[in-house]
Amino acid sequence: MADSFRDPQGGGSLILAWQVKNKTVLIVGGGVVAAGRVFNALEADARVTVVAPELNDELQYRVSKAQITWHQRSFVSSDLDGADMVLTAIDDHSESQRIVDECKARRIPVNAADINDLCDFWFMSTHRDHSVQIAVSTNSKAPRLANRIRRQIAAALPRGTGKAVDQIGRLRKRIREADPEPQNSKRRMTWLTQLCDYWPIEQLARLDSDNIDSLLDAYIDNKDPTSVGLSLQPPSVASSRIPSPDLRSASSASSVSSSGKRGRLVLVGAGVGDPELLTVRAHRALKEADIVLADKLIPEAVLGLIECEIYTARKFPGAATEAQEDLYRRGVEELGKGKNVVRLKQGDPFVYGRGGEEILYFRKFGYEPEVVPGLTSAITGPGLCGIPVTHRGVADQVLVLSGANRHGDLPNIPGYVATRTLVILMSVKRLKDIVALLGGSGYPLDLPLAIVERAGCSDQRTVRGTVQTIVDVVERVGHNPPGLIVAGHAVNVLSDAAIEDRFLDASTLGLYADETGKQ
Repeated sequence: MADSFRDPQGGGSLILAWQVKNKTVLIVGGGVVAAGRVFNALEADARVTVVAPELNDELQYRVSKAQITWHQRSFVSSDLDGADMVLTAIDDHSESQRIVDECKARRIPVNAADINDLCDFWFMSTHRDHSVQIAVSTNSKAPRLANRIRRQIAAALPRGTGKAVDQIGRLRKRIREADPEPQNSKRRMTWLTQLCDYWPIEQLARLDSDNIDSLLDAYIDNKDPTSVGLSLQPPSVASSRIPSPDLRSASSASSVSSSGKRGRLVLVGAGVGDPELLTVRAHRALKEADIVLADKLIPEAVLGLIECEIYTARKFPGAATEAQEDLYRRGVEELGKGKNVVRLKQGDPFVYGRGGEEILYFRKFGYEPEVVPGLTSAITGPGLCGIPVTHRGVADQVLVLSGANRHGDLPNIPGYVATRTLVILMSVKRLKDIVALLGGSGYPLDLPLAIVERAGCSDQRTVRGTVQTIVDVVERVGHNPPGLIVAGHAVNVLSDAAIEDRFLDASTLGLYADETGKQ
């Protein structure tokens, strides 16, 4: 019997959410630390009195706004009259000791900044989001580390956590007003527990007055909260077209599977092609996946790491949007089964990869994808091929363009800047048109230009020329997609070394060749 209970470890603190609303908090000191204590107390709706000969700018502002009461002098014993809590924030250790002794004699809880042995309690590293407050204590062992731990916890919270809590608070209040009988407290608690456990936090954050009215009606009518259909609008995006396939099971997909397991979505960047250039986090996500939804251009070497089912979009010739919607459909379907879904995209998902569109889409169904960035070919690709796009003294800026916008139009290329490296993705098939645009935008005909092909793969290659010669060079040596265009003086700054690099093919460089055929 005794072995079934845990033994206390000791050395901890009793963690409390101390209610000081309308209580008097006395703060001794007028500097930065005191200002922080004042702010915390005001956020907790306390009545704050400050005793100090001088105040910093922040505390003077609070006096001018009548947020605090200020006694312009040093501490005297009578300041403790009526105080419910005392906080000292002064550099005088002996004076802090005197104040602490007087507080203890009167049984007033006291904190002395940076003197832990004198404190009845201490402040923790806190995160606040609306009504949600998270506090981390290291029990005075490592306060700086507490800040780091708190940031990591806050970063892991679902989007809209604080707002979700506020909305549930509104609903809870409405339910108590509609059904105030004490004997029904268990029913209220059970019903709200089901609601909170069923709906994703991201969706609870988007509850509005109509949704709350619907949920209240469901409670009054004794309906299961999971049966309520809510119209939850995703955040509006004025300029983005997000495909909306007909998914009639969206309400079930947005919650949990029949087994009670909630689906998880990870948006992974596959990088530039070499599986050894995947991030450790991306590699782990692929190993943990139940299914991987992959772009068509993912190299075989990367796909070879995957041990689960791999699904690529059905072929829709000349219709990338339909292929994208096919992946959306499969993703929502698998998430609704409680699967761990990885959406694997080439390069970095946010560099012309529709990553943002995919996040906005899946949010509509209550899923907030975890994002695992990948090395983007825009920077890493040229680097692997001996082109440092920001070589000091040569290029002080990089401009990355897409070779075709969402409507298939050619890019708008700004005027020539000698110290700029221009990188154009998804563009080699339209090389002639791109070169014509460069000439029309004032790019010199002798400006170095390179085609970087299959960067990071074993058959990586760089084809070099100039704005004037590159089209002829590519016609002579051919092109192995995928590839990108790099234009600028940075193209040739490592040219001699680049020829010797194992990744490059000297026969196709054209660095010192007369492209009419003379060497």
